[in-house]
Amino acid sequence: MSSSSGSLARYIAVRLLLVIPMIWVLLTIVFFLLRVAPGDPVSAAVGGKLSEEALDTRRAALGLDRPLIVQYLDYLGDVVRLDFGATISDNRPVLDIIRDQGGATLTLTIGAFLFALLIGLPLGRLAGRRRDTALDAGIRVFGVVSYAAPIFWVGIMLVILVVKLFPGWPTYDIASVTTKFTTEPRTHILLVDTILAGDGAAVQDVLKHHVLPCFALGLLLSGVIIRLVRVNVIQAMQGDYVEAARARGIPERQVVRRHAFRNALVPVITVIGLQVALTLSGAILTERTFNWPGLGTELVQYVTARDYVAVQGLVTFFALVVVIVSLLVDVLNALVDPRVRY
Repeated sequence: MSSSSGSLARYIAVRLLLVIPMIWVLLTIVFFLLRVAPGDPVSAAVGGKLSEEALDTRRAALGLDRPLIVQYLDYLGDVVRLDFGATISDNRPVLDIIRDQGGATLTLTIGAFLFALLIGLPLGRLAGRRRDTALDAGIRVFGVVSYAAPIFWVGIMLVILVVKLFPGWPTYDIASVTTKFTTEPRTHILLVDTILAGDGAAVQDVLKHHVLPCFALGLLLSGVIIRLVRVNVIQAMQGDYVEAARARGIPERQVVRRHAFRNALVPVITVIGLQVALTLSGAILTERTFNWPGLGTELVQYVTARDYVAVQGLVTFFALVVVIVSLLVDVLNALVDPRVRY
């Protein structure tokens, strides 16, 4: 085994070992934060609908009559088995909620990242190349505003704008009612299911519904990418290898594209991983704004119902996703930039 491949394997092994305490800390925080909330969760969720005897039976079934440490250990064991429990209010397995609604959140997240890259990469590159010009200042202001603006306000403004400029363009929901109820849920990802069904009209309908919410959330993410790419392009443009390329007579546009911009992309990979948590939190508000049937919508509904089992299961799932994505980003960084391994 070469030194390079050995260092990569060692780096991945260390990162895998670090994931274990990271997940344990996250699970512990989620568990105890929900337990310190005042009131009885069963009574809060279904109180007034069941008799006291039925409520006691439900508490026993959920293990709420056992010591806290026993509940904690059971919770950790269930998560290891990917068992996130069943909701109190409607006795629905949380894993079924993740399976049925997770596809909508996944497509929203991926679509938002695509829009963020399409907006952030070229604007950040342009701002870095035109440093300290009026164009640079305008792009920087746009980046700050897009990042700071509340996602629900951006969504509402986009809906008003689209209704005015493009009457008839869908502004809410994941697809039309006809498409949702006639497409067989093979993968529970509606866009993929319509493609597998070979229904071109349904695919077009789904894509139209995806544009607005994905663009709204993508704007939020693009501000971070613009600022990061700009800073790294400026730093790369001052490097010795860039000066050497210019001395060889390489056109400025090629110098920026082949040398400065390529090196500026390495930190973007890290930031994309760090933005997963922001994207998931933004997805919750985006889903509510556009009536998007994803995990964020489900989480808000169960929070309103004070169904702590559902909230605990969904928040735990989000935390695991963030940790796994962070691990994948670290590995990808090590593959792209060998310096990370040492």
